[in-house]
Amino acid sequence: MSAEAAVADNAAHQGPTAGEYIVHHLTHWQNHPMKGVIDFSVVNYDSIFWSVLTGLIGCYILFKAAKGATAGVPGRFQAAVEMLVEFVDTQAKGIVHNANSRKLVAPLALTVFVWIFLMNSMDFLPVDLIPKVWDSIAGGGGHHTYMRVVPTADLSVTLGMSVSVLLICIFYNIKIKGFGHWMHELFSAPFGAKLGPINFLFQMIEFIAKTVSHGMRLFGNMYAGELVFMLIALMGSALAASASGIMLPIAHIIAGSVWSIFHILIVGLQAFVFMMLTLVYVGQAHDAH
Repeated sequence: MSAEAAVADNAAHQGPTAGEYIVHHLTHWQNHPMKGVIDFSVVNYDSIFWSVLTGLIGCYILFKAAKGATAGVPGRFQAAVEMLVEFVDTQAKGIVHNANSRKLVAPLALTVFVWIFLMNSMDFLPVDLIPKVWDSIAGGGGHHTYMRVVPTADLSVTLGMSVSVLLICIFYNIKIKGFGHWMHELFSAPFGAKLGPINFLFQMIEFIAKTVSHGMRLFGNMYAGELVFMLIALMGSALAASASGIMLPIAHIIAGSVWSIFHILIVGLQAFVFMMLTLVYVGQAHDAH
C-alpha cells in the first residue's frame, strides 16, 4: 500500500474532521447545476419536503381542533388552540383595524405562527438522527448524502415567506387605496409631490429593506441555533474519542440541556416576531399618508 493510500485509509477510519462534519450538515439535498454556469434553478429538496410536511401537520392540528370543537367545557387540546386563536385575533385587531381585512389577515397570521413554530421545532431533533436515517435509506455510507431538517435555517425559505408577505401588502395597498391613489402616494410621500422621484426611490428602498430584514431575521436566528447544536454534538463526539476525564461529558450534558431550554424560547419568539411583523406590514398597507 502506498503512503497516500495509507493516509486516505487512515482518514476514512478516523471519520470526518470537525470542519467536515459541520460542512456536511450544512449542505442541502439539492439538484446540482453545471459547474461554472449561473443557474437560478437550484432546488433544496430537503427544505421543500420538511416545510410541506410541517405545513400539513399544522393544517391537520388546526383542522382537528376545529372539527372537534364543542360548545361545552373544552378539553385541554381545544382550550390550547382556542387560546392561541384568541391571542392571534387580539393582536390582529390591535394592528389591522379593517374588519373585512381581518377575515383573511387573522387566519393568515395564525397559519404563519403555527407553521413557523413547527418548522423551527425541527431543530429540537438530535442533529444526526434524521441525516443518519436518510443516509441508511439512500445508501450513502455517511459521506455523500445530505439532509437538513430545519427549513427556516434555509434563506430561500424565509425570503420566500417574506416576499409572500410583500405581495400581500401590495395587494392590500391596491385594494384599500386604489391603484391610482397608491401610485400617487408612492410619489408624494414622505417629502411632497415636488420630490416625486426621490419619494418613489425611498418607498422602494423601504419595501426592499422590510422584506429582506423580515426573512433574514428568522433565517439568522435559526441558522445560528443550528450551528450551536452542531458544536454541542461535536463535544459529544470528542467525548467518544477520549476516555480520560469526566469534565467533558458533564459539560456536554449541561451545554446541551441549557441550550435546548433556551432554544425553546427562540423557537416560539421567532415565530411570534415573524407573525407580528406580518401583521404590522399588512396594517401599514391600510394607512394613508
